[in-house]
Amino acid sequence: ENIAYGKPRAAQEEIEAAARVAAAHEFITRLPDGYDTVLGEGGMQLSGGQRQRLALARAVINNPAILILDEATSALDAESEEAIQRAMTRLTEARTTFIIAHRLSTVRSADRIVVLLDGQIAEMGRHDDLAAQNGPYSRLVRAQFIEEGDRTPATAP
Repeated sequence: ENIAYGKPRAAQEEIEAAARVAAAHEFITRLPDGYDTVLGEGGMQLSGGQRQRLALARAVINNPAILILDEATSALDAESEEAIQRAMTRLTEARTTFIIAHRLSTVRSADRIVVLLDGQIAEMGRHDDLAAQNGPYSRLVRAQFIEEGDRTPATAP
């Protein structure tokens, strides 16, 4: 019911397929009643990463032509972020996607990154190109690289 919120007549197979794409199937099957587990008030509570994966599954089952993801990986632990990154890669294939993010790992593989500064477009391009320039994006890359103690080169996709 949760995943099929926007498509109430979805078959169980569609729901499970959407959950697999969103990296949610495994944790759902471990819930006390699997796909029939009651969530929220009076029911099972989910972690932030689990809630994000359910939201992605709802997007998958609705199959929108345009997808808007707003801070899809913010405030997640590393394992949840990695699972959601993989799910987002599958979900964003062959569709127009707007990703609003402060975590650069979320947008590294985007076809086009638009950097806004004071409400204006400051730069636009691919990760590697923008990271190589001395603009706002490259400063963000360096700041996050230092802040997160990332061992991966800042320009790696």
